[in-house]
Amino acid sequence: MNFISMNLVTMMYLIASVCFIQALKGLSSPSTARTGNAFGMSGMAIAAVTTIALILKLKAEATAAAAAGTSGGMGLGLVALGVIVGGGIGAVLAKKVEMTKMPELVAAMHSLIGLAAVCIAVAAVSEPHAFGIAAVGEALPFGNRIELFIGTFVGAITFSGSVIAFGKLSGKYKFRLFQGAPVSFAGQHMLNLILAIVMVGLGLAFCFAGGTEPAWVPFLIMTAIAFVLGVLIIIPIGGADMPVVVSMLNSYSGWAAAGIGFSLNNSMLIIAGSLVGSSGAILSYIMCKAMNRSFFNVILGGFGGAPVEAGAAGSKEQRPVKSGSADDASFIMANAESVIIVPGYGLAVARAQHSLKELVEKLTHKGVTVKYAIHPVAGRMPGHMNVLLAEAEVPYDQVFEMEDINGEFGQTDVVLILGANDVVNPAAKDPKSPIAGMPILEAYKAKSIIVNKRSMASGYAGLDNELFYQANTMMVFGDAKKVIEDMVKAVE
Repeated sequence: MNFISMNLVTMMYLIASVCFIQALKGLSSPSTARTGNAFGMSGMAIAAVTTIALILKLKAEATAAAAAGTSGGMGLGLVALGVIVGGGIGAVLAKKVEMTKMPELVAAMHSLIGLAAVCIAVAAVSEPHAFGIAAVGEALPFGNRIELFIGTFVGAITFSGSVIAFGKLSGKYKFRLFQGAPVSFAGQHMLNLILAIVMVGLGLAFCFAGGTEPAWVPFLIMTAIAFVLGVLIIIPIGGADMPVVVSMLNSYSGWAAAGIGFSLNNSMLIIAGSLVGSSGAILSYIMCKAMNRSFFNVILGGFGGAPVEAGAAGSKEQRPVKSGSADDASFIMANAESVIIVPGYGLAVARAQHSLKELVEKLTHKGVTVKYAIHPVAGRMPGHMNVLLAEAEVPYDQVFEMEDINGEFGQTDVVLILGANDVVNPAAKDPKSPIAGMPILEAYKAKSIIVNKRSMASGYAGLDNELFYQANTMMVFGDAKKVIEDMVKAVE
């Protein structure tokens, strides 16, 4: 491995870093997302191969210096085994996962990043000489202790918080902590504050402890508290806020990786972690603006208030709504000049994006101008609807973000809403509403509104949607895919 020099390693890490930056740039727009993915995969491949080559070089140098008769192949074998097993599981999941399950898969991946950071930190504290942090018999440098402390508690919070987010997004588990409704109790914020202070205090005790042996007791207790704190931060957050949570945990996982990168003196880990952490923080801020949330409350897990009382649920059965069939809806759209489609989670559940594209093609052939309106938090994760439409190869020039299309609803003949709820709820305009101030797609301004839902059930916010009761609104009940397929036949 003599051909691998540190200068070459640095250059390859620099190339990988440029690829990651280009990946983020590409992923900022649906039209360049495929290119961004290609850059990201290339950068990760370069970083992984370079790191393995560096490990082989350092292993060979250590063996030669110690004049030992073994190359330490068992350690490299475990690395190879981990790459094969982890890569294999990832490949299978990526191939089999449904679009509706993507948010919970992302949460699960975040948890693994956090756990990896904790495991690496424990190993580095146990045997710092194996990571080149300190010589055999020497104490951990103070700076490395600070880095390991930060990386550990951020990683632990990311792991346990992501597990809770996974459970809430999955909706399969009956355990109360995994339910979509917020879980709160008296003194919750004070308990979180006390635990955070104790955790930081124990972390500082670990950092300032003298001697060559690490202070395991404060370190392990600090780590355990961080795991508990991750749970307590996420459980008071309701299902309506899960898109923000996914983005926030993405940021946390990046900072955990960056913190461990400083400890290991690995520039690639520092750069990649910082990119993920900063981009996740920016995205969280954008999501907070889209939901009228406080960014700092999100970071501290202080949002997702008490669930709305279900008093309005009873009134839904009593309030009259105008309903129609798929044939009625297709007749209205076919005779319109302009149609805006608002996709929501119901479209993803029904996997109706391909049928929707066919419907749009039929309408366009008849001379109807059709556009898609995307709310930043539609679905269960940032960009969920964009990815859903991209999967059906919907032309990018037909897809518009909320701020770009909101001004057009007042001049639009028909708005077709597919499964969306809170993101089109006019209650956001009411100062007394729990979602007051939340930016919405102003579909209520359109001349005619068609809403496809399975039932009159409320969205994640638990609020009745006044849009459904407007005089110019027609409800079409049923599975989105079946309804859209019937619309396609009627348009023909």
